Order: sequence, then structure tokens, then C-alpha cells
Amino acid sequence: MHLPLTRRTGTALTAVVTAALAFTGATAGPAAAADPVTVTLTVTASDGVVFDGEVTTTGHTVTPATGAAHLCDGTNAGANPTAGATPTAALDDAADGAGFDWDGVWYASFDDYLVTSIDGRPQDADHFYLLTVNGAEATVGGCQLLLDEGDEVAFTWTEIG
Repeated sequence: MHLPLTRRTGTALTAVVTAALAFTGATAGPAAAADPVTVTLTVTASDGVVFDGEVTTTGHTVTPATGAAHLCDGTNAGANPTAGATPTAALDDAADGAGFDWDGVWYASFDDYLVTSIDGRPQDADHFYLLTVNGAEATVGGCQLLLDEGDEVAFTWTEIG
């Protein structure tokens, strides 16, 4: 079940508001491909770990389970001048390679996804998927945050509150 953003509290709302403030209204065209990076990705859903391993990724067009493919390379919403690997691109690559799915709602105003389901386990009224990189909560969307070689990325089922 997808919840309206107005019902989200705490870190989820902070990330959405930060992304909104960062949005300049400009849209970037396709950026030059960046070198791939290898990151450690941990995906934890409501009933345990879905994926835990290394993923080599670049920024690219990602496709959630319900379609609506969009570019996800760090240039989203003008967040960075050059393209690179992003957390959502890493999630997309892991899903393709390991045989699980993910879904998200695309928000054109943020030029980014809100991940709403992983491996068929959707967010609910009390939980969402928290994105962290190197243990810190993301302050921008998963298509805006550039990753470096060796980063530790996590999408974690988290209680709202």
C-alpha cells in the first residue's frame, strides 16, 4: 500500500523535503557514462535479508516492477554535474542479478523514486524502506546520491516514528 507523503514522518519526510528544496526545475539530458563502482548492498525487508553482497553498478535507466523506467544516474534534479552510480541503480542491478523485484513511485517534481516495495514486500502504514550509505541516512533521493567505490548501501525496512 502506498502512503501519501504527508503521512510520513521523521527521516522519510526529511529526505523528501530536502529533495524538494534541491530541485531546481531544470532537467538534465542524458549524461556521459561513468566508470562502474563496486559497492556492498544490503536489502532487508519485513521478514529478513533479501540481498547482501557486492554489486558493480553505474548510473543507468532503472525499471521498477510496475514499469515507468527513468534515468537514475546522479544528475537527477540537477543534483550533480556528472553521472555516476547511485543507490537505486545498485538496487536495480542487484534485483536483476539475484532474481527479486523492487517497486517505487516516480515523483517528477523530485526527479526520483520513492522505493515502496522490495521482493514483493510493500511498505505499510507503520514502515518504509530507509536508504543509508555508509551508515548515514540519505538526505537526497536514491537517484541523486552518487556512490563511491566501496560504499556500503542499505535499503532497510524501518518503523516510522
